[in-house]
Amino acid sequence: MLEVQGLAKRYGDAAVFRDVSMAVAPGEFVAIVGESGVGKSTLLNCMAGLDRWDEGRVVVDGTDLATLDDEGRALLRRAKLGFVFQAFHVLPHLDVAQNVGLPLLLQQRPDDARVQAMLEAVGLAGLGARLPQELSGGQLQRVAIARALVHAPKLLLADEPTGNLDPATASRVLEVLRTQAKDSGAALVLVTHSDHAATLADRVLRLQADGIRA
Repeated sequence: MLEVQGLAKRYGDAAVFRDVSMAVAPGEFVAIVGESGVGKSTLLNCMAGLDRWDEGRVVVDGTDLATLDDEGRALLRRAKLGFVFQAFHVLPHLDVAQNVGLPLLLQQRPDDARVQAMLEAVGLAGLGARLPQELSGGQLQRVAIARALVHAPKLLLADEPTGNLDPATASRVLEVLRTQAKDSGAALVLVTHSDHAATLADRVLRLQADGIRA
């Protein structure tokens, strides 16, 4: 589902990372760990085509991102990718159900039944009419997970999704993320500094300036 081959990213003469190669199969959960500042979030953005790289290839579901222009990458993300971020990124003026349904609305295929099913799957049944400010941090992150999965993406990318949560809530949220990704068959790539989060993955990779190691 995801192939990264010989990827390198530089800012001026300074290499953020180089010689990064990895592959993630459908339904597989891979965690990427590494020291702060080594470029984990930058690598995730490259996988999504949100950031440019200097060498190598990124292939998502058979499509080489380098062959797409900005619009093409945006359309691919809309159809095949889901995102879960540390900062939740919910829209405060929309209720929970509207936030979850946004990916379907962008694809012009609204589906209230699918939204409600996702809310139930992440433990938020009955909360669709609430506004984000009425929810806890753990609930907001589950909204973000439901939103990321509602359109059945092939690839799910999660960037420190429990960084703003207490340990107990973080554990519950990670279990929801892992279970829902597995049930949907999505490939899941998690960037984290949490050793506990990494233990839930099928594989753990360590990002270093000169590549990525198992």
